[in-house]
Amino acid sequence: MRLTLPTALAALAGAALTGAASAGAATGAGAAVVPGVVYRQYDLRATAGLTHVHVVSVDLTHARVRLGLLHPGKVAARAPLSRLAAARKAVAGVNGDFFDISEAQHPGVAATGASVGPAIADGRALKGAVPTAQRFGPELPPGTDTDAVFGVGSDGRAHIDALTLRGSFTVDGRRQPLGGLNQYALPENSVGAYTPDWGGVSRKRATCGSDADRAAACGTRTYEVTVKAGRVVSASAAPGAGPVAAGSTVLLGREGGARRLRGLVRGRSVAVRYALASLSGRAYRFAVGGYPVLSGGRPLPGLDARTSAVRTAVGIADGGRRVLLFATDGAPRYRTGLTIAEVAEALRSLGATGGFSLDGGGSSTLVARAPGSTRATVRNHPSGGTERPVPNGIGVFLR
Repeated sequence: MRLTLPTALAALAGAALTGAASAGAATGAGAAVVPGVVYRQYDLRATAGLTHVHVVSVDLTHARVRLGLLHPGKVAARAPLSRLAAARKAVAGVNGDFFDISEAQHPGVAATGASVGPAIADGRALKGAVPTAQRFGPELPPGTDTDAVFGVGSDGRAHIDALTLRGSFTVDGRRQPLGGLNQYALPENSVGAYTPDWGGVSRKRATCGSDADRAAACGTRTYEVTVKAGRVVSASAAPGAGPVAAGSTVLLGREGGARRLRGLVRGRSVAVRYALASLSGRAYRFAVGGYPVLSGGRPLPGLDARTSAVRTAVGIADGGRRVLLFATDGAPRYRTGLTIAEVAEALRSLGATGGFSLDGGGSSTLVARAPGSTRATVRNHPSGGTERPVPNGIGVFLR
């Protein structure tokens, strides 16, 4: 793998997309966005040719700086990253998880726009991970799955971890497991819970695909019930659409899960509980899905070293005290980008010991405030020419 160190570090330039700094901009160590947050950019020569990298370094030990989840307010919704950052007054950020962008395999079923992996915002569980076979995105490194997350724990440090749904619904004292939370795809024979966080998009997609093949046909044996104040208020043999009412939870079953729900008639008492539990036992303030590429300062075995593309990633340095938001440029001159193996190496060259890949291609977007500005604007060139709406991102905030 041929990957050289930065050839041209550049100070912050251009407050708008059309003004993003070129590879030949003046060199320097970077420019402070706010105290504790520094933006820089540089050229990187990789296997496929020259690419251009944008990096925001975040000092989590700074008393006023924190990371959080950028999202549109609903799981099944998307918006441009710059709009998400503006709504939350983020000073910088990058796009986040891979997501359900196309349903060409399922005629008549619309893509939900919902992300693949788990998500936590402000300490609250928003969604669980879809089955690994139902994910969008490049092939995962061996031994990894859709439970993987990057997040900041209650210890104030950044970590790469895994989050698993721990949920149940209880009827007449009998507790039964939940197989999903606000997910665009449910495991076969399971029951998933949908809350007002889901949004108004149809839940039909959740019953399509299989545990082995996301293109498998949609299930015909489905059933859902709506629970409010601990009691069933409605039931349907087909997945519904439209917003889930405040204070309500929809339980949607497919195959064997549908069979378990059919006895829940109107007025029946049902208790629903769920949480996202981490592999480490750590509590998280925020978390976003993707997949690991660097651990203990070493690239994971089996990373793709053949396919170059525009990339977004996040690195962890200094024992989780420093975070590196990383995105390559999608301008035609640099669009060849990096392989995943080169992303891991690039993060390591910046001092990261942990690295995590986020959605790339047309989704890759990095935003940061210019000195003196109150609005974070796009710093790289999205490869599609304009920002692609995304379901979530990592935001940098001032307390």
